Amino acid sequence: MSRAAWIAGTLAALAAGGGGYWVGRDGLRLPDIDMRALMSTVQTQLGLEQPAAAPRFKPTKASTGPVIYYRDPDGKPFYSLEPKQAADGRDYRPVHASEDISFDGDPSPVAEAAQGAPPSGEKRVLYYRNPMGLPDTSPVPKKDSMGMDYIPVYEGETDASTVTVSPGKLQRTGVRSEPVERRVLTTPVRAPGSLDEDERRISVVSIRSESFIEAVENVTTGDHVHKGQPLFRLYSPDIAAAAAQYLTAVGFEGARRRLENLAVPAEVINEIERTRKVPLTITWAAPRDGIVFERNVSDGMRAMPGDVLFRIVDHSAIWVLADVTERDLSGIREGQSATVRVRSFPGRTFTGTVTRIYPHLSMETRTARVRIELANPDGILRPAMYADVEFATGSQSPVVAVPDSAVIDTGTRQIVILDRGEGKFEPREVKVGVRGSGFTEVRDGIAEGDKVVVAANFLIDAESNLKTALQGLATPEATP
Repeated sequence: MSRAAWIAGTLAALAAGGGGYWVGRDGLRLPDIDMRALMSTVQTQLGLEQPAAAPRFKPTKASTGPVIYYRDPDGKPFYSLEPKQAADGRDYRPVHASEDISFDGDPSPVAEAAQGAPPSGEKRVLYYRNPMGLPDTSPVPKKDSMGMDYIPVYEGETDASTVTVSPGKLQRTGVRSEPVERRVLTTPVRAPGSLDEDERRISVVSIRSESFIEAVENVTTGDHVHKGQPLFRLYSPDIAAAAAQYLTAVGFEGARRRLENLAVPAEVINEIERTRKVPLTITWAAPRDGIVFERNVSDGMRAMPGDVLFRIVDHSAIWVLADVTERDLSGIREGQSATVRVRSFPGRTFTGTVTRIYPHLSMETRTARVRIELANPDGILRPAMYADVEFATGSQSPVVAVPDSAVIDTGTRQIVILDRGEGKFEPREVKVGVRGSGFTEVRDGIAEGDKVVVAANFLIDAESNLKTALQGLATPEATP
């Protein structure tokens, strides 16, 4: 940097600081200090070259339309609605309608309103609408109560099915589109549940005649027994009498049937027939594999017909009873799979099958009971455990789906915004189906490959509704 340039910069900084102090002390307005003249004087005194000032405005065509406002002759941010002079006596520069600025990248609506037609001159102005979006139109150019010009609506822009948005506005509002694809939608339905015994795997050991328990085998509650394993020995006068009659020649078939009616095991009957002797006691065996859930028998006790002596439960398969809310019940069907997580085994999952949806709902909780069957070969699942059940509902075949954010739900209808390209968008009413995984099934209204707006679609929908409302007033009466 040259010495002269350094001196110029230093003087400019001092001038700016002194000017600021002067303004703060004496209450002067900043426009009263001509910094440009000061810098010009400094550069002249130092002999520095003054570059030619670039013109602030480079109009590409002649200014047309009425004068909208007046601005400072030096381009400073000072404006006036009426002709005005600067502090040095120079007049403010008028700004015509064609010189107005549009920040959307589109031709200025104020300029177009003043000219009565777009720059190309290919379209005809149908009417003028309120610049603030109010339902007020005019067949001729006019201003509202704040002095703002009405915006023209041209021929060919009356199609309510499309909305045109400028590229600048699309970028600012964050409008984003995605293509429509086919997807498999699954909606997880979660419900609390508890484990229970399989009712079909419960056996009760009882006798059908008055008997006396001779001895009970070493079997206690909680033991695992196998089918045919001895449980106890008993003596029954009725069974002994029927066995003696069975051994006589008279009434052979009737005596065997009587033993069968007393629930004497077939092995015992065959042994009586083979040995031709009536046993003093009879050994009673377990009817199935399972866990001894209940034992109500002791040595020497008297047992009456129908008394429950043992209760045996098979836990190789177990039930899960889940309470599903009424809202989610329609997505569950018998035969589908379900994932069960037992709170006693965090991080481990079990897969079962829905075998029954009970026909009645609980009046208190408005839930329906769903039964899931689980295999339990190692016996770690126990009745009364709490479980969390998850059902995978939805269609297993791909369907036309859009992201949830693409659907505008008004309560009575659902709408998506189609992206037609080049800033054109079309609201389209659709029929939706199931939802899941962040997507919504669309059964009618759009097809695979269409592009829909997934972000900022509410802004486009609002602009579309405003356009439709204004077009309802497209043929206003002439303003007197």
